[in-house]
Amino acid sequence: MNLSEPSRVRRLVVARHAEAASAAATDHDRDLTDDGRAAAASLGEWLRHEGHVPDRALLSDARRTQRTWEEAAAAGDLLDVPVDLSPALYGAGPESALDLVRATDPDVRTLVVVGHNPTIASLAHLLHDGRGSERAAVRMAQGHPTAAVTVLVTPVAWADLDWGAARLLDFHVARP
Repeated sequence: MNLSEPSRVRRLVVARHAEAASAAATDHDRDLTDDGRAAAASLGEWLRHEGHVPDRALLSDARRTQRTWEEAAAAGDLLDVPVDLSPALYGAGPESALDLVRATDPDVRTLVVVGHNPTIASLAHLLHDGRGSERAAVRMAQGHPTAAVTVLVTPVAWADLDWGAARLLDFHVARP
């Protein structure tokens, strides 16, 4: 994997939504808990602090993923990031989620995807080439709780992204 040309490198930030209420009229309508909102804000601050500022956000259209991004964007000064809501991401498996990432505009250098488990964890694991940050790999192997975020880098175009084509850069679990 050639990551030596920074102009070609793409960064994929894969995040699981923050803690959601256990009940609502429908699963789709579940909002974040108070702790979830605080963790989402912490996530946004972390993204900004670590320099993982996205050019675009792809979100499941579920309330909890939208609220996760709203809180993260407000806290991380990311409100100007264009957002795509995807009904398909709500129930997607890893392959379908990868197809959605592949459809990303080629001009986007950093994409954040906010979705649900087990898809988000599977997507991160399947894209990881087994190289990169050992510390992040150990933490990622311990599970993908709410407000967990995996940062991967790849030299390939979004349309060409495939399993094992991204290097693990970072893994973080945001907490209130």
